[in-house]
Amino acid sequence: MVTAPERRYVITFGCPDRTGIIARISGFLAEHGGWIVEAAYHTDPDTGWFFTRQVVRADSLPFDAAELRARFGEVAADLSAESSWQVSDTGERRRAVVLVSKAGHCLYDLLGRVASGELDVDIAAVIGNHESLADITRAHGIPFHHVPFPTGGKEAAFEEVRKLVDEHDPHAVVLARFMQILPADLCRDWAGRAINIHHSFLPSFIGAKPYHQAHTRGVKLVGATCHYVTADLDAGPIIDQDVIRVDHGDSVEDMVRKGRDIEKVTLARGLRWHLENRVLVHGNRTVVF
Repeated sequence: MVTAPERRYVITFGCPDRTGIIARISGFLAEHGGWIVEAAYHTDPDTGWFFTRQVVRADSLPFDAAELRARFGEVAADLSAESSWQVSDTGERRRAVVLVSKAGHCLYDLLGRVASGELDVDIAAVIGNHESLADITRAHGIPFHHVPFPTGGKEAAFEEVRKLVDEHDPHAVVLARFMQILPADLCRDWAGRAINIHHSFLPSFIGAKPYHQAHTRGVKLVGATCHYVTADLDAGPIIDQDVIRVDHGDSVEDMVRKGRDIEKVTLARGLRWHLENRVLVHGNRTVVF
């Protein structure tokens, strides 16, 4: 028999560093009987900013998540946290919408992890600018929406994508090798929720056939970068990166296969950390607890 995980509230918080921050937060929780089961801290000496992630048993507090947010808002204001804090409830199911093109390796991996229970999220929909991945999506009982991107008609296509995504109000918008550049307004409106994955040859090998370029150059590492999407192309805050070694005996096809393997793992790991509220963004950098 599988036991349901204990419901918890997760507080993520950032503010200018000073003495007494931990005492103020823990004192607030203790005052209301809050039972802390996880606590992580970090101070960045370059920016003078303090970060923390606190996990509290929901049944230890005499109020719900909404009231916790309201009460903790006073603490945040006292510590000059501004908007860089949030309270999430693990009892609320996480939702994601996935954007795809033709390459299916990242989508296949995410669908498998969700189906096996390894990735605790509901994929509300998959949206593709090609129909290549419609069958596998529907085989998992997930709606697939085909939105063509004709030359000269991308603005209307992105408006359709926006409509389809926003109706689910997802916690994450996953660009699983979605080969279209999000316009600036979508980057703004989905800030902190849109997650992209790409090979980590950038900026060394730009444009078409990066693996061919890397093979010609004789690179020894193939990697992937998972990051939040911003209007600066492929330059958003990095959530996770990983690499795998290649050598002189690997063909271009070998490098592509290894690259896809590392993309799948890196995207799944970055998405999990995002959904668990482990990623705190400050400027263009992240702290991952």
